[in-house]
Amino acid sequence: MTREAHAFWLRSPGQGEIRPVTLPAPGPDDVLVRTLHSAVSRGTETLVFSGRVPAGQHAAMRAPFQEGDFPAPVKYGYLNVGVVEAGPAALTGRTVFCLHPHQTAYVVPADAVVVVPDGVPPARAVLAGTVETAVNALWDAAPLVGDRITVVGGGMVGCCVAALAARFPGVRVELVDADPARAEIAAALDVEFALPADAAGGRDLVVHASATAEGLQRSLELLAPEGTVIELSWYGDRAVNVSLGGAFHSGRLTIRSSQVGMVSPARRGSRSFADRLALALELLRDPAFDALITGESRFAELPDVLVQLAAGSLPALCHLITYDGE
Repeated sequence: MTREAHAFWLRSPGQGEIRPVTLPAPGPDDVLVRTLHSAVSRGTETLVFSGRVPAGQHAAMRAPFQEGDFPAPVKYGYLNVGVVEAGPAALTGRTVFCLHPHQTAYVVPADAVVVVPDGVPPARAVLAGTVETAVNALWDAAPLVGDRITVVGGGMVGCCVAALAARFPGVRVELVDADPARAEIAAALDVEFALPADAAGGRDLVVHASATAEGLQRSLELLAPEGTVIELSWYGDRAVNVSLGGAFHSGRLTIRSSQVGMVSPARRGSRSFADRLALALELLRDPAFDALITGESRFAELPDVLVQLAAGSLPALCHLITYDGE
C-alpha cells in the first residue's frame, strides 16, 4: 500500500513550493512517521533558501535526509517531530525527533529517530537539533567552574548555548545582541543581557553566534588575556573581515571553530551522534526553552514564511511549523 505525503522544496534560490511525494512501504527495520511539528533553523535555512551555500561546502552541508543538490532544487531541513504510525512495536505510537526536512509524513530507518522523553512537549522538542549544537559547542569549549562567559548573538543557537552554560556552577553568563528585545529572552533563560557597546569585558570564554564580522570582532575585544572565542557562526559565501591587531597577539587570544557535523573530539571516543541527540532531548525538559519559539505558521504557508524570514520582515528565533493530520 502506498501513501501520499507533501514536502517543502526549494525550487530555485528564493522560491519554495509544496510538492506531493509518494512514500515507500516501510520495511521491517523502518518507521512511518506522521509529522506534528517542524521548525525553521533560521540562520542556516535562510542561507540555503537564498542559494548561498558555497560550492566547496555542498557535501559538508547536506542534511541527513536531504534530496536534490545545492543550490536548487533541494529538499532541506533537520528539525522534525512526529508520531510513529508503523514500525517496530517499541516505537509505534511514540513521539520522536528526526533530522528530516519539512514533510507531512516520511519513512526512515528506525535508528534515525529518537524518542522524545515524557515531559518534553512535541513543539519544544523541535529545538533538539539546536540544543545538540549547543551541547557540542560546550564540549568543545570545556568551560570551568566560575568562568565568565559571554554569548554574542541571541539567535536560536546562541540562546541555547547561554541557557546551558548558565547551569555550570559559579558561571555568570551574559547574552549580547544588537536587538534590545532579546533582553526578554535572556531573562526567561536566567542570564544577563547587554547591547554590544555595553558588554562586560575580561571574559574567559566568548561563544560567537551572530554570523556577523562585527560580532566576531566584538567577541575578541571582550576576552581576558589568553581567552578563547568559540566560533559557531556559519557565514555561507560571505567574506569576514576581522582586525587581528591590538591585543590579539599580545593577549594570546584564540579563535576556535565548532561545528555540529562531527561529535566534539573531547567526547568522540565515548559518545555517538545518537547519544548527543538523546542528551539534547533530555535537556529540553526545562520549560525555559519555550521562550525560543517566537512564531508559528501552518505547513502550507512555509514557502511564504521562508521568503519573509530570509528578507528579515518576519523576526523570529525558532519559527514553528504545524501540520494537519493526514
